[in-house]
Amino acid sequence: MIVWINGAFGVGKTTTARQMAELRPELRLFDPEWVGYLLTSQLQGIDVADFQDLPAWRDLVPRVARHVADISGQHLVAVQTVLDEQYWTELGDGLNRRDLGVFQVVLDADEQALRTRILSDDDERSAQRWRLDHLAPYAAARPWLLRAADLVVDTTAVPPDEVARRIVAALPA
Repeated sequence: MIVWINGAFGVGKTTTARQMAELRPELRLFDPEWVGYLLTSQLQGIDVADFQDLPAWRDLVPRVARHVADISGQHLVAVQTVLDEQYWTELGDGLNRRDLGVFQVVLDADEQALRTRILSDDDERSAQRWRLDHLAPYAAARPWLLRAADLVVDTTAVPPDEVARRIVAALPA
């Protein structure tokens, strides 16, 4: 199984995923961004604004996830914001074809809470402008994200450890 945590940038996906792995040792963190970093490092000189736009990324993420799950013998927790519904469909189809059951979680929060978190994040100051610039695209994608989710957790007033406990409790047996 792969638990895919989606949501706005700055909503607490990474922190929540780490908490989940601490709660359940059979869960392994899997970061699809590294597949994107690999691709973009090999495509120097080719204009790639966002690695998610590369069909190769959407093809390779399920393949790599399957291998990581096979090698580790663990379920995966992926943290990646995917705002394009077609891209999510491609990823989900690829994961399902590789017998990785997908449990999609959307972490949601009101815009003011997101702005406050983004502006107060001292660990990733360099990402602040980028995260703020992506609040509007998240708001536009939010309706389909909520419809597609297996679980939606409003993190506005809930600490990450509690969010992690709620997700772990909702996972299929």
